[in-house]
Amino acid sequence: MNTAIILAGGVGSRMGVDRPKQFLMVEEKPIISYCFDIFQKHDEIDAMVVVVSKQWQEFVEEYAAKYGVSKICGYAPAGKTRQHSIYNGLKCIAENAPDTDIVIVHDAARPLVSDRIISDCITGATEYDGAMPVITVKDTVYQSADGEKIDCLLKRSELFAGQAPESFKFKKYYQIHNEVSDEEIGATAGSSEIAYRHGMEIRMVKGSERNLKITTIEDLETFETILKGGN
Repeated sequence: MNTAIILAGGVGSRMGVDRPKQFLMVEEKPIISYCFDIFQKHDEIDAMVVVVSKQWQEFVEEYAAKYGVSKICGYAPAGKTRQHSIYNGLKCIAENAPDTDIVIVHDAARPLVSDRIISDCITGATEYDGAMPVITVKDTVYQSADGEKIDCLLKRSELFAGQAPESFKFKKYYQIHNEVSDEEIGATAGSSEIAYRHGMEIRMVKGSERNLKITTIEDLETFETILKGGN
């Protein structure tokens, strides 16, 4: 059984708008609904858990019902950090979908993920302990400790930018969260970081430039353009 955690607890402070970015309306639908559509239709996704703040749960439930999202098996409260939200989602899976083999963690603000990426992540987590989509780094990357002078040049051919979804063997991933400190969970920057740090082997699969995360107004405009067939 494959269960997706859809993270919708972010506040979207960098957008400078009146609501979290995942709930902004685009073509008369909230951004999260585009994400739901993809996971609802994907043959390898059996269930979904939505992590969302209490004040937005009714909004999410309304649009899930409106667009026939039947795979949602539970809701979990947003945590104080992204990784705490993931942990809340894992606990919800343990209660509502305990037969889960693979968990797929995705951001509601990435509404253009492809079926191929989801399938590759599931396959990767089956063959390894987990998988994440990545894209190559195109620009030259420098490291600077003080932000003023260059300390070293990083080898671009060995650098990759991570995307979502990230997938993991559920029991191993959940066990790590049960055993580590609250401080370590809070200090974790990316879903795969805590898994890698505790010995899980994470496979990289091919991501896509199209699989953008809506973080800025420019990202939102790009998404709107793609929907209108402009890209």
